[in-house]
Amino acid sequence: MSETINTVELGEKIVRVLKTVYDPEIPVDIYELGLIYDVFVNDHYEVKILMTLTTPNCPVAETLPVEVEEKVKTIEEVKDAEVEITFDPPWSQELMSEEAKLELGLL
Repeated sequence: MSETINTVELGEKIVRVLKTVYDPEIPVDIYELGLIYDVFVNDHYEVKILMTLTTPNCPVAETLPVEVEEKVKTIEEVKDAEVEITFDPPWSQELMSEEAKLELGLL
């Protein structure tokens, strides 16, 4: 008998971890910045994260996705994690949460 994945609980854990990753140039975590477009979890507890960067030539383009992967892999249930970068749609301030906009003085 196979275990069923509690996707809600695992999703909450993933979000908590994502909120510990910060864009080094903006004092807001990548989740609240709207850089995370989607998170997928399959039956084997493998996670795929679709995310973007604030700009295509972002100075942390090489290191930020690796940091995200490594931190998500620290979650006990997660067997593997992969980050895919996309620029479609391009990131804009409209993707930021109200909390992030408030933090940055945009509200």
